[in-house]
Amino acid sequence: MKRGDILLIGLIVVIAAAFLVPRWFAGESSEKYHNETRIAKISVNGKLLRTVELTGEEQEIEIKTEYGYNLLKVHDYGIEMIDADCPDKVCYTFGFIERNGGTIVCLPNKLLVEIEGAPGEGDEVDAVVK
Repeated sequence: MKRGDILLIGLIVVIAAAFLVPRWFAGESSEKYHNETRIAKISVNGKLLRTVELTGEEQEIEIKTEYGYNLLKVHDYGIEMIDADCPDKVCYTFGFIERNGGTIVCLPNKLLVEIEGAPGEGDEVDAVVK
């Protein structure tokens, strides 16, 4: 390695530390998001079927209706669709959701899963475009 390579690597490490160290001292972590109780509202055809508290423990929720079958899995303070009998399987593409306002939709089975958190959480502006 040349002297310039070592200086470049050192500069990158210093810049990375400048961004990470303040976060460590401020005590920010993903655990702060799990202090508030989050629930998932499961609706079928526009009617609330069930509410589920999102916890770290694994549990499976089976939804059998006249429209079809869905299997949801709660784990790691979030929820995801793991099985469905719909023909297009688009509901799998929503993946694991854990934040306030996250949704999973299965149109053929008329199923909607929405996450609600503490009041006011997630209401802040994400970005401003001029």
